[in-house]
Amino acid sequence: MVERLSMTEYRIPERILAAIAAHRQACDDPMAAFFYDLPALEAHGRAMKAALPAGVELYYAIKANSEAAIIDTLAPIVDGLELSSGGEIARACAASTPRPWVLSGPGKLDADMRDAMRRGVEAFHVESLGEVARLQAIAASLGRVQPVLLRINPALPEELTSRLRMAGTATPFGIDEAQLADAVRSVDEAPNLRLVGFHVHAMSHQACERRHQRLLASYLERWPRWRALARHPERVTQLNVGGGIGVNYLHPPGRRPSSQQSSAQFDWPALCDALGWQLEAMSEPPRVRFEIGRFLSAFCGYYAIEVLDTKVSHGEGFLVCRGGTHQFRLPAAQGHDHPVIHLPGDPERAREGERRPWTVVGQLCTPKDVLSRRQSLTGVAVGDLLVLPLAGAYGYNISHADFLCHPRPEQVFVDDSRERAPWGCAEAVR
Repeated sequence: MVERLSMTEYRIPERILAAIAAHRQACDDPMAAFFYDLPALEAHGRAMKAALPAGVELYYAIKANSEAAIIDTLAPIVDGLELSSGGEIARACAASTPRPWVLSGPGKLDADMRDAMRRGVEAFHVESLGEVARLQAIAASLGRVQPVLLRINPALPEELTSRLRMAGTATPFGIDEAQLADAVRSVDEAPNLRLVGFHVHAMSHQACERRHQRLLASYLERWPRWRALARHPERVTQLNVGGGIGVNYLHPPGRRPSSQQSSAQFDWPALCDALGWQLEAMSEPPRVRFEIGRFLSAFCGYYAIEVLDTKVSHGEGFLVCRGGTHQFRLPAAQGHDHPVIHLPGDPERAREGERRPWTVVGQLCTPKDVLSRRQSLTGVAVGDLLVLPLAGAYGYNISHADFLCHPRPEQVFVDDSRERAPWGCAEAVR
């Protein structure tokens, strides 16, 4: 395995290549497995945390990847964890490094809210007036005064949009800004609830830091007005601005784009610098908190699959591989053709082979089982490996793993701090 660069110049760390080779030797059947670079994840998390303005917090939204090794790597770095289910509560509370955590999301079960209070939840992000009433009843039954943040669905300018909108339109998320005064009043009148702030997560897959700067600025402009609605505004100090930072799956982390390539990764330090200036200009700024999932964990993951068959149908070449979208649903969910790195079993044979476009598919009995279309690769043969990078977030954990009853993929967590990830986590966020 010596071919380490694809056409798009993705680089696989040596420790991941070694882990792939060792795992393949242990496999009796053709391989499909995930590999996670934990030292790279740690370095990336520390770089993100270091870029934050003073007083701004970073929480990890574990829905992006809730595997124990991922949480345990990030927990000592981040300020806390954002959870959205009873199952996530159990995983967070089992972490080797205890961290503060919040519970958010629509449709919370009474049992989960009760369990969260008993386990010491820091705060709830309240999604509706009905949830205020249920939370008050549970807090009263436990004799607890529970801090809460009201999630707001604000009106947004049309130019502030993204591929996945969570606010500014009709959604099941949050309380319409027009109803915020009623929601604040209902919390103020609940003897077992205490309003400590507001939560706004308006957009996901944000690709442009300048647009996200404008989005955050729009929240901060309204902050004094929102805060003034409370009976005790001095207690309202937190503004959770959610996450939504996108990953450019078509561009290698840490490399600047050429004129032929798509734009680079989201400029996190630039966003943090702009936010710092905005907060310094405010007389009573809130304590801002990010809850980031994808942009924290995506870069550390690799999905390695073995080529089972090559064929041409109606003039299009197909590489049929072990695995597929039932294990790695991300490309189908995102609607993109994922980058592919070819690891030939015989590099010399591969170099002398034909270069042609291939569509990479899995084993499922559906034409939708496509991981990447028309990838230009040289000398691919049955038994070669293909590696799909940027597989550390919303990859396996959102997949329909039981479809066709194929075995679930192995997940290998590589922890070797002796060498730094070649893509350079600090470079990935500059």
